[in-house]
Amino acid sequence: MSELTHFDEAGASRMVDTSAKPETLREARASARMKMALATARLIRDRGLAKGDVLEVARLAGIMAAKRTGELIPLCHPLPITGATIDFRFEADDTLLIEAVVRVLGRTGVEMEALTAASVAALTVYDMCKSVDRGMTIERVRLEEKSGGKSGHFTRAD
Repeated sequence: MSELTHFDEAGASRMVDTSAKPETLREARASARMKMALATARLIRDRGLAKGDVLEVARLAGIMAAKRTGELIPLCHPLPITGATIDFRFEADDTLLIEAVVRVLGRTGVEMEALTAASVAALTVYDMCKSVDRGMTIERVRLEEKSGGKSGHFTRAD
């Protein structure tokens, strides 16, 4: 089990000790896609839902989630993130792309924070639009890129 860092030699769970690692600038970018009815996408674009500006509420939810990832994911370090952005764009008439970028000057990466931010932003869009479209789907939540730290730079190939 030695390659799984959240378990010790006996298989017991542990929080990885990062105290010996140097602080470096670390960044992660994650994305999520949402499929929805064309009418729902139009309402989002036109800010036509009674609950308000869906994307601005989702942006705030994603940023707040990034800041609280250590409280949500067992064994995830609570990090003093130095930046978080959530961006939205329609890839197709019925497909919303959500992209989260999170940065920290720290001893461990922010991949989980970026993934959490993208996921919670997508869940917020769903929550705000479910009264008009319960058939929406959240798809392909994934890490797109990360930099910093011992493992170096990763960019998804596709």
